[in-house]
Amino acid sequence: MTQGRIVAGALAPHPPHLIYAENPPQNEPRAECGWETLRWGYERLRRDLAALELDVIVVLSPHWQTYVGTHLLGVPAFKSLSVDPIFPHLFRYHYELTVDVELAEAVHDAGRAAGLEMKMMRNPDFRVDYGTIVSCHLVRPDWALPIVSISSNRASSYYNVDVMQEQAKALGRATAEAIRASGRRALLLSSCSLSHRHFVTESELPEDMSREHITHHGLYLWDMELLRMIRSGRTRELVDVMPEFIAQAIGETDSGALTWLLSALDYPEVPGEVYAYGTVIGTGNAVVGWLPEEARR
Repeated sequence: MTQGRIVAGALAPHPPHLIYAENPPQNEPRAECGWETLRWGYERLRRDLAALELDVIVVLSPHWQTYVGTHLLGVPAFKSLSVDPIFPHLFRYHYELTVDVELAEAVHDAGRAAGLEMKMMRNPDFRVDYGTIVSCHLVRPDWALPIVSISSNRASSYYNVDVMQEQAKALGRATAEAIRASGRRALLLSSCSLSHRHFVTESELPEDMSREHITHHGLYLWDMELLRMIRSGRTRELVDVMPEFIAQAIGETDSGALTWLLSALDYPEVPGEVYAYGTVIGTGNAVVGWLPEEARR
């Protein structure tokens, strides 16, 4: 068997507002416009990814939260309606997706061999979380590839951020090991925002961009510091300062998603391509890709 590899990785934030603003046929609510900076950044990422041969998308989402171990989807296909509990007026999305169960089981086994608590999710009626759905849609809206969906083991809540970090690093190494053994060509997605303090009220028209800005300048400064590290290839340093970032910027990276991604990529020293940075209801979001040089336009 040909050795598998991680072809590319991306920081792919999942605000449901981006789906709402794009008006895909799967989503019931309709919008006029909105959040173009981030949406057009995703468009540029999609164009670059189109140059790559891929077999599977592997995604870790903060919104599939598990408190006893890391779980993976273990059912070949899902079809249902996803409704965001906070923004049901923006996101009511009819999804249909397939799962690479064989690779999911390989990640499960590699994680368990590394000493992590792992579990396969075999419930065919399970509702796939909206973070997974939004990130996968924005990266590949044709849903032509199977996915492997990984939960966020909320060790940051049950223990502390440092424990979460160490488990995310180990999970990243296990994910890379499983992909190599599988023969798959994989795209990895860290489905999370950076700073994550929301507005507590919403404008009457959600897509009114005159009301959109970062919640606090200090959070913006933290986001920019992380992006400077990404753009200069200082990913090990980024992971080292992650606990401080999470504490100071209320980072959604407390899910372990970005640390998992950088660990699986073996801490790339090449600059990450920042396709976009923008705010959604006050949160800081960056679309970033770690792609082979030949795929960058």
